Amino acid sequence: MSANKVTRRLRIKRSIRNKISGTAARPRLSVFRSNKAIYAQIIDDTTGKTIVAASSAKIDDAKANVETSNKVGKEIAAKALEKGITQVVFDRSGYLYHGKVKSLAEGAREAGLKF
Repeated sequence: MSANKVTRRLRIKRSIRNKISGTAARPRLSVFRSNKAIYAQIIDDTTGKTIVAASSAKIDDAKANVETSNKVGKEIAAKALEKGITQVVFDRSGYLYHGKVKSLAEGAREAGLKF
């Protein structure tokens, strides 16, 4: 990635984080995308703790593609529902809501999370 692309994403991420925050009742679902994997975690910003996390790096024989992102979304939703979390705030971390990020969100919705 070029420096301009990275700084643009970080600027957008900062703007998003100024507007949204996770609470104990409605924590934040944060997404990080790398070239090799996609990561998602549910965070309570009032305490600064990660409640649940899932990634495509933990899935066997997984590549960073749309299908795997959907599986990660379903996995994080299942873990969240086990902990009693039904509603979250979606934090796309400056990435476009398209492709892998959109697939992860749709997978989480299909598995029962509301946002």
